[in-house]
Amino acid sequence: MCVSLAPAEFTGTTLYCGRLHHPEHGLIHVLGYQNTAANLADGPNAMLLHLPARQMSRRNFLSVGRSSEVLERMVDAVRPVSVGMVDDSIAWMGAARGPAVEVFEHDVYTVVLARDPRAVPEALAEVPEHRRPTLAPELFAFYAERCPAHAIAVCCFDNAEATQAKPLLMWYPPHDPDVLTLPALDCHTGAVPDPDALVDTDHWVVLGTDEAPDGWGSPVDHDPAMRHALRSYLPDVVVGRHFGGPLRNGDFTISHEELLRVGEAGVSRVGVF
Repeated sequence: MCVSLAPAEFTGTTLYCGRLHHPEHGLIHVLGYQNTAANLADGPNAMLLHLPARQMSRRNFLSVGRSSEVLERMVDAVRPVSVGMVDDSIAWMGAARGPAVEVFEHDVYTVVLARDPRAVPEALAEVPEHRRPTLAPELFAFYAERCPAHAIAVCCFDNAEATQAKPLLMWYPPHDPDVLTLPALDCHTGAVPDPDALVDTDHWVVLGTDEAPDGWGSPVDHDPAMRHALRSYLPDVVVGRHFGGPLRNGDFTISHEELLRVGEAGVSRVGVF
């Protein structure tokens, strides 16, 4: 899950999306992302995520600090104790702003965060050379056409750092607070993604809400030493499921109403049109 700017292999992906009323920011979504990366390029590489928000800056990226197992603990909460045959089938579904583009350091990444994907190529000049990937301009034209109202995060890394990254965790006021979307468009060659392709998946999709009724979901055993500021963005309970095998390219999505009613069973795949 994700698009790379050069050949790469990403496995063991965990995607988290939560909806919560934050004491400072109001109603927001929180997105978490982690995988095991193998950079197959000769030089630097980058992961590209399209985010359903426009009002974002470096302040929206959360440091997990020493709590680097934050997403693993969520998966542990929903992983079946005895794993047999996993049903990986899935239904197919057809304000003020931050800076226009911002370049900043986050964990092992240099992040280029842009409101308009077409601003990314020029901004890459600000990325340190050892992390600056070669890009295909047509890739950002694709995102400008298909995801015009999305922020674009390009997380640049070098070969030595590829497997050392902590989870990415970020918050934002979403376009639609009542629809949770997890970006999962996939292409690991550096080329433009094919929205109609079947792509291999190895994803845990985990979801949370601060409106969960009693008995909903599984409690998360969060790190007791976690900073209070980070904990305020995270759920008490989660639901989730594993997706493996080929799926049509696209994102995962679920309405908040469905999340409360049927949990992870309501997750669908939606195309990037």
